[in-house]
Amino acid sequence: MHKDKVFLITGGTGSFGKTVARFLLQNGCREVRVFSRDETKQDQMRTDFDDDRVKYYIGDVRDYQGINSALLAVDYVFHAAALKQVPSCEFFPMQAVLTNITGSDNVIRASIANGVKKVVCLSTDKAVYPINAMGMTKAMMEKVAQSYARNLSDEQTVISCVRYGNVMCSRGSVIPRFIEQIKESKPVTITESSMTRFLMALSESVDLVDHAFNHAAQGDIFIKKAPACTVEDLAQALINLFRSDVDTKIIGIRHGEKIYETLASKEELVTAEDLGSYYRIRMDTRDLNYEKYFSEGNESEISFDDYHSHNTERLTVKQVEKVLLSLPEVRSELAVWEQRRS
Repeated sequence: MHKDKVFLITGGTGSFGKTVARFLLQNGCREVRVFSRDETKQDQMRTDFDDDRVKYYIGDVRDYQGINSALLAVDYVFHAAALKQVPSCEFFPMQAVLTNITGSDNVIRASIANGVKKVVCLSTDKAVYPINAMGMTKAMMEKVAQSYARNLSDEQTVISCVRYGNVMCSRGSVIPRFIEQIKESKPVTITESSMTRFLMALSESVDLVDHAFNHAAQGDIFIKKAPACTVEDLAQALINLFRSDVDTKIIGIRHGEKIYETLASKEELVTAEDLGSYYRIRMDTRDLNYEKYFSEGNESEISFDDYHSHNTERLTVKQVEKVLLSLPEVRSELAVWEQRRS
């Protein structure tokens, strides 16, 4: 699928975008277009990649004409551009609306207009039972994507979404912050010790996106199953790996933060397809004439629970250490740390 194809990544200078771009280049794509609004990050990425197959487009998904121009002759789109920080979206919710909802609508409309083969939109656990502005706008993004998908055949632009929680070592995530605190001999700040999070590596997030590109039908939402741990155990695992004696400090839950990540609701799982490593959540294809679909309920719904980080496989501190050592970012930080200590 990748060979000799043209891909566009919105928000392509982010952790996800850069990892996806490297994967596509390694798999023989003809061109990767990076569409984002930060020229400094683009310039840094241009230096880091040093690959003529990567083309850089300055623009904002809020501007339809900008994204429409960048999509000329593009085969596939990965839409990762978003306002992602929960606290900032809480204080500036209309900015989240403009980027996460209106911007996504622009990307999807322009992709259809340009005859793009497939669009995969990046969503989040926070879109399930959303309690914050970031999650609410991402939930609406999913609805917008499915509203277009509902009116397209599989021979036209196929629009799908992927959902995952925090990705380990991505920009702004907790692991780099914990490592920085340990290296500075400061207490590791934990919001709530019982809080759980899925543990997914950047490489696994790329696997999920690639799976969607290869297998999605109109309106699908894909989820990759993953283990989880408490934030306290994650902090302790890092303290152990760095052979540090710093303490942990409880600072309380931030604005709009959840105790655990939910990737699929029980209502979705009733009709979801279990693919082993993935869940496929199908689009609701009913129309507005509900009388045709009247039923007295589904007894199987009673036996379902949500899929979240409290009820998935829970890792011990030792198991978390093993997962962390599999990450090149953590191994690199440890190597530098050991050099300093010696």
